[in-house]
Formats: sequence, structure tokens, C-alpha cells
Amino acid sequence: MLRPWETQFWLENSPGKTLHSKLLNKLTKDIKDGRLAPGCMLPGSRSLAEQLSVNRKTVQQVYEELEVQGWLVTRPRSGTYVSETLPEQGLKRSDEDLVNSTHRTKSPSELVEVLYQDAVCSYGSVATANDGTPDSRLIPYELLARTYRRVCINLSRHSKLGYGDPRGTIELRESVRKMLSGDRFMNCSVEQICIVRDSQMGIYLASRVLDPSKGAIVMEDLCYLPAKAAFESNGFKVITCKLDEHGLDIKNLRDILAEHTIAAIYVTPHHQYPTTVCLPMDRRLALLELSKSFKFAVLEDDYDHEFHYETNPIPPLASLPHSENVVHIGSMSKVFAPGLRLGYIVADSQFIERAAQEIVLIDRQGNTVSEIVLSELMESGEVRRHIRKIRKQYQARRDFAAQEFKRIFGDKISFTLPSGGMAIWIDISKLVNGRSLEKLPGKDSTLSTLYTDDQITPTHLRFGFGALRETEITRSIEQLSKALK
Repeated sequence: MLRPWETQFWLENSPGKTLHSKLLNKLTKDIKDGRLAPGCMLPGSRSLAEQLSVNRKTVQQVYEELEVQGWLVTRPRSGTYVSETLPEQGLKRSDEDLVNSTHRTKSPSELVEVLYQDAVCSYGSVATANDGTPDSRLIPYELLARTYRRVCINLSRHSKLGYGDPRGTIELRESVRKMLSGDRFMNCSVEQICIVRDSQMGIYLASRVLDPSKGAIVMEDLCYLPAKAAFESNGFKVITCKLDEHGLDIKNLRDILAEHTIAAIYVTPHHQYPTTVCLPMDRRLALLELSKSFKFAVLEDDYDHEFHYETNPIPPLASLPHSENVVHIGSMSKVFAPGLRLGYIVADSQFIERAAQEIVLIDRQGNTVSEIVLSELMESGEVRRHIRKIRKQYQARRDFAAQEFKRIFGDKISFTLPSGGMAIWIDISKLVNGRSLEKLPGKDSTLSTLYTDDQITPTHLRFGFGALRETEITRSIEQLSKALK
């Protein structure tokens, strides 16, 4: 049945910092005011997204949230409607204050709010951006299941499932020490290692241990925004340093050091996030010399060290001369899947002790079972074997994605084939030609605008091939072609 009129919406005067919150507040207000009556059919997510010039995913997320709250209902093969029975609205103002805790909480930053909405909605049916995540379909499920069962039985029989060391089990810390020593040339003791849930927790703990009164945090001008949010939430001013075709611009860093007091710099030297560039040795050494001279910490996020395809990777900053101020943060999640939350921090023992003190306050300790499982798999050589196996598959996917981009786009795009990692940094400036694109419809790409707070015209996209099979890579690139051309 045709609708007599299309319902129009206007978000400019709606309260909220993000498009998600503006649309959520607007629909809720229209329902409360009676403009959207009970039983009224709402526009489809695609139609409303086109009307408001927002991403369809934003509309879907808002619809899902309002359905959970009881404002909307979805009828299969029919559409989305205003609920016939609305949530209670008859509370007095004094009673509303009793049940509303908003006035007692700190407001999140706009960046934190956006990251949270993405995290919440990524767990539902709506596809989220893949900018270089691993393929969970490659996990050795049977091996993991057998090891988990054996570890659970052994720990239970020996009454070892109680409270433990907040720095992590001694077994896993020793296994990580051996890996770092043999594979990454790092000379450290178990007292210098702390197990965390993942690199993001390591970044947050580092921002808790460091003192904002000692100076600002330097980040690359295209960067990992969850790290920026962590630093800002703990009171740090963030200063951005320029990037060029070789990564962090050391000359610009020297200029920053001449004008500002710096507590730390956060870098992703193995594969710069998001541009995938590997920081060359001369710049690594220069960065460490500056760290020693100016006494600032270097937070090295080594999030995907295992995935290098052409030659042996350059050793981490933490293994090089003058690395006394380096805090090395790593993760095992890329080896298996993000759902297996295990990472580590390596630093001097005093820094590790402070990090463990923070863990006691928020988490007490990690997951003993998972830590022992990973330790056993590392000691038996199964982790190393799994890495060798999936590295070949990810390299094949990288090469196939590069081949498909050239086939479908020709010379209209350009890129440098990354030496490792799970994403390609694609120059799309010829196709965009100054157009303002907030986000492409393809779920497997993320625009350069999403790695900076500056309002810039998109010039690049980060295409994640890791979680995609060949047919999925082709389909995604074809969708990008339609959107860009």
C-alpha cells in the first residue's frame, strides 16, 4: 500500500553531539509530542538515511535502540512502526529526577560516544567497518577446545582457580618473555611483563600510569582514535605530529619538542595505523635518541607484528639502543580473533608495578584459564605453527585484493603494497575529486577522515582484506567502485 505522505525529519535543532544521538532524540521527542502516533509506520532505514544524508547504519542503530526501549516495533516483511504501547511517560518531574541518573554522571566526549556506539552496534546484525581485523573463521577451534578442557580440569584438581597475580600468570609471562627474546630481540624479565586483555587496555593503563602534569601526548596526525580517547579521558592534551611517505616526521617532532613539554609519544612503527607504512630504522633510532634527551616515554603499539610477508621485520623499538623509555604494547588477538582478549605490556619493572596497581582497582586480575591455555599453546609450538599457516593465507588475500583493485579501478587509484598487516591504504583522491563523503557504504573500507579530528576532504581509504575470502574481497571492491565512480 502506498503512503499518502512521506514523513519528513529535520535534525538541525535536535540536541546531541552526534548524528546518532540527534536522530535518537528527534524520534523520541516526535513520539512523545504525538507527531508520530502509536501505530504510525516509519520510513525504511534506507529512505530515511537518504533523506537525512546520513549513513544507513546510523538509522538502523537508532531503530534498534528505540525498539529495545519500547518506542518502536519491527514487523517482519512489513516495516518499523511506533509501538501501540509506549513506555511510561506520566512521571512527575520530581520522580523523573529520582530515576534519571544523568545529572550525577560525567558527560562523555564526542569521540568516546561515537566509539561506544560503534562498539555496541558491532555486536548486532548490522555489519561494521573492517579496517584490518583477523578472520575468526581461521581459528583452530578443536585445538582450542581440547586445550581449554584439559587446562580447566588440571586447574580445578590442583585448586588453582583462585585469585592470582594482577600482572598475569607466571606461566604466560614466561612464555611471552621467551617469544619476545627469540622472535623480537627483546631482553626483558618476567617482572617487566604485565598481561592485559588487549592492546587497548594496555594503552589505557599506560595513560593512567603516566602523569598529565608532566606534559602532553604526541600522536601521528592520522592515528588510532581509541588511543586518543584514552589519553584525553585521563587528562592529557594531545598534540599531532606530521606523517610522510616514510611514517612519523622526525623533523616535525623536533619542532614540537622545541615548543612543548612532552610526557610521551604514541606510535605504531611496525605498520603505521592507518597508513600501513613501516617506520625505517634511521627514524626509529632518531626517535629513541630524542626520547632519551627529552626524557619522554615512547608508547610502542605493536599490534600486528606477526604479520609480515616479504622479509623479516625491523626489530621493535623496545629492542634497540636507547630504548629505556619505551613501553611496548602487544596483542595476541590478531593471531586468533578479537574475542580472545589477551595482550601484554613490557616496560621497566616500576612501570609494570604501577600498571598492576591500576588493574587491581578495575579488574583484580586477568582470565587465569585463558592465560594458561595460551601459555601451553605457545610452549608446545602450536601458536607459532598457526601463525605460519595464517600468514600465508593473509598474504594471499593481500595479493588478491591488490590484483582486484588494479583490475576494477585501473589507474584511477594508487597504493603501495604493504609489507605486512591486514589492510591496504588506497589513494582515491582522483575519484573523490573534492566530494565530501562521510563514510562509504562498503563495510570493508574506512575513509581517511575517520582517523583525524580535522574536517578534511577524504583522499584515502583503508581497505581491510584480513577477514574476507576472495569472493568477498571482489564483491566489496565492486561495491566501492559503484560508490566512488
